[in-house]
Amino acid sequence: MVDVLHPDITESTPLNTELETHAIDLVAAEADAPESTFHSAMNEQTSHTVVEDPAPVENPLQAEDSMHTDDAAAFEDFAAALESFDREQAAEAAALAADDNIVTGTVIKLTDKHVVVDVGLKSEGLIPLAQVLDHTGQSKLQPGQVIDVVVERDEYEGGYLLSYEKAQRHRIWDTLEKAANDKTPVSGVVVSRVKGGLTVDIGLKAFLPGSQVEVRPVRNLETYIGQTLEVRVIKLNKKRGNVVISRKEILEEEVNAKRSKTLEHLEEGAVLTGMVKNLTEYGAFVDLGGIDGLLHVTDMSWGRLTHPRDLVNVGDEIQVKILKYDKDKQRISLGFKQLTPDPWLDVAERYPIGAHVRGRILSVTDYGAFVELEQGIEGLVHVSEMTWSKRMKHPSKIVKPGDEIDTVILAVNPSDRRISLGMKQLLENPWEHLAEKYVAGTTVEGRVRNLTEFGAFIEIEDGIDGLVHVSNMSWTKRIKHPSEVVKKGDKVKAVVLGIEPEHRRLSLGMKQLQPDVWETFFEQHRIGDVIHGKVLRVAQFGAFVELAEGVEGLCHVSEATDVHGVPVKLDAGQEHDFKIIKNNPEEKKIGLSLRAVGDEASRADVEAYKAPSSSGSGSSNSSSSSSSSSSTTLGDLINWKRSERE
Repeated sequence: MVDVLHPDITESTPLNTELETHAIDLVAAEADAPESTFHSAMNEQTSHTVVEDPAPVENPLQAEDSMHTDDAAAFEDFAAALESFDREQAAEAAALAADDNIVTGTVIKLTDKHVVVDVGLKSEGLIPLAQVLDHTGQSKLQPGQVIDVVVERDEYEGGYLLSYEKAQRHRIWDTLEKAANDKTPVSGVVVSRVKGGLTVDIGLKAFLPGSQVEVRPVRNLETYIGQTLEVRVIKLNKKRGNVVISRKEILEEEVNAKRSKTLEHLEEGAVLTGMVKNLTEYGAFVDLGGIDGLLHVTDMSWGRLTHPRDLVNVGDEIQVKILKYDKDKQRISLGFKQLTPDPWLDVAERYPIGAHVRGRILSVTDYGAFVELEQGIEGLVHVSEMTWSKRMKHPSKIVKPGDEIDTVILAVNPSDRRISLGMKQLLENPWEHLAEKYVAGTTVEGRVRNLTEFGAFIEIEDGIDGLVHVSNMSWTKRIKHPSEVVKKGDKVKAVVLGIEPEHRRLSLGMKQLQPDVWETFFEQHRIGDVIHGKVLRVAQFGAFVELAEGVEGLCHVSEATDVHGVPVKLDAGQEHDFKIIKNNPEEKKIGLSLRAVGDEASRADVEAYKAPSSSGSGSSNSSSSSSSSSSTTLGDLINWKRSERE
């Protein structure tokens, strides 16, 4: 037989003596067997059964005259023993059958499975240890303690099976029924976590569903184990011994009562005391007394908060100010920082420009570090204001959150709630004395630190970089990108061209280390000089001619003709004689002419024709020559040239 309350325990077979077995058979036979047969069976049983000290009982069978004297004596002894045994078994069976039969016993000892109790029966009683354990796993019963139990069945592992829970249930049941009818709260200790809820000891073990623990759903019910709770009995089943309780009902009634009282004093601008119930990334929910309000993170502090937990924790009691109250939606916006004056109102007076202040690094970004000067007041040290050196890659190389640093107030903007701070201003500015150290024309040496499209930055000392523009890299070559001349990391020399300490600019030149070919050219050539050149490239408006290495001149299309005005085609690679017709040293421009060279040759030919012949002599010849020259025509010049060729 299986115990309904303990399905894992199988009832042991009752220990029936041989006497008890035959007695049951005899009683059954007595009902329908002849009297002689019953006496014969009894005599046979008596011959091998011993009954110790039977109680004297009157047996009606002794009245029969037909029974022999010996048989009557034997039957009398057996009948007395049977009656005594039956009476004892009936008493114990009655105790076993009555669920409400409470027996008082004394705790003898505790084993690893049971509590051994003396209940005054033939054997000791055993209570399963699980029935008497509290939430910590310790037994609520100790040896020598007098308790009430219910005897459930006998001969369980050599003793009677007892129930401590049933005795408690019977004793407290009327109280629980009254509490359920009157809706009176009862107190209990949470014993364990079970499927769907909690087990609470309210004098007996009752079930508290998870949905009835709080007004809102609870994720972790294990946190309630060991706590004492006020609950209300909502369901009883005496036959099954089930008790269901609720805490939610009590809490809802308390919340409604608090809400009604709170609403009487709720208005915008009011200052109330509440308890922080929950925290989120964007704020904290505060219980004002039956109704919750939201304290947004932006209304917690005049300064910066990364998370609400930086200011408050769940369970804290704080004062808050009602900023906005929507009666229809029952929404309340709260403020905490509004309880104190805005520190930015007089920040300009407390932090004048140029003042030295000390603060704590709150956070570090790519563009700088935020420094807390006081609660609610913070400033920014831009990365450009941390050091005079340009080599710093990230602010985290200098400062980190939590550092205490000294700074200088550079600018204050109360309307935008911004303060600009500086760190390098507390250090000596290397640019202030740079002009004295590196005067214009000084040759310096440094390493190429960085390349851009417009030039190369050369570090001449720690924190001091100079720029060599592409236009200052070569006299003779047209540089499109600095990588054509230098590479990052190269060690090069340059000439100081100019310094602007206020803008932290240093101009350098590399071509200045060599003579200026343009200056040399202009010193050696003047307008009217005929110079030999090579056509480099041709454009629509003329041709660029190389006159010397790095020196170019332009022959305009209007000047690219012969002496007769016929255009001369100039192609790249051709070499011609050109006449300088324009010089501009400032702009480094040279104007050339092919036509002027032809005109010059023509005038030379005319002068040669006009000159007296080397064969003639005397004044007459001179005179005739002079007169003939005065009447010389172009035809004469052509004929002369022709005769020279012949």
